[in-house]
Amino acid sequence: MNFLEIKTFSETITHKVGAQLLKDFGQVQAAEKADGSLVTQSDRWADEQIRAAISQKFPDHGVLSEEAEHCFPDREWCWIIDPLDGTTNFARGLPLWGISISLLYQGTPVFGYVHLPPLNQSFHGYWCGESGLDLPSGAFLNDKPIHASQEALTRNHFFNLCARSTSVLKNPFPAKIRMLGVATYNLLTVAAGATMGGVEATPKIWDIAAVWAIVQAAGAVWHPLESSPIFPLEVGKDYSTRSFPTLVVTRADLVPVFKPLVRTIGQQSKG
Repeated sequence: MNFLEIKTFSETITHKVGAQLLKDFGQVQAAEKADGSLVTQSDRWADEQIRAAISQKFPDHGVLSEEAEHCFPDREWCWIIDPLDGTTNFARGLPLWGISISLLYQGTPVFGYVHLPPLNQSFHGYWCGESGLDLPSGAFLNDKPIHASQEALTRNHFFNLCARSTSVLKNPFPAKIRMLGVATYNLLTVAAGATMGGVEATPKIWDIAAVWAIVQAAGAVWHPLESSPIFPLEVGKDYSTRSFPTLVVTRADLVPVFKPLVRTIGQQSKG
């Protein structure tokens, strides 16, 4: 596998789709899906464009996407697509949303690319894990290396919550809280060293596949809030309703600091 080609393809398609989404931004009507989240015609259009590009460029690769294909295919290589992460922001006119794609090898992400058109920011990273693949190394923002912060935690550092994790604020918190409304960017700020941690209570697989590779490549720690492993994905399984409550922190020693504060989130997501 030529990973320079993978990166170039990911950059090209997300920037092409992003240019059109910028034109649609704040101009489209949103509808509510069965799970309560919003969807627009722009989500569906972006999903179709990215799936078509993958099919043409990599016809032997499988695809899992938020708006169309929910069952993990029996393919050695598979892409996971979130065509518009932050649809509510997008539909309401808040300029923080992105396009996320990742490449999985034998069910586990090894490459992720997230483009945020309103910010003109693009994150990508490679994570070989236990794949045995010979990959480039590192995580990048606009092609410059990024690393998780190694600073000591203070109350002037940031920690990101999602909309479904605000119950943790019942207790004193050791950092300033931010809520961004975009699952990918929530966790990518940890990879970039801007925040010390972040939690997502109910992310779907397309919310986390790309950032799973990027944040670990940046040296951050991914800590699932459920005991069962996320990857590798299971062939034939429908991932449309499965959530993966997750804590991401900059260093392993911060897991015992933040985990007691957010531990009930994983339990709530099952309810």
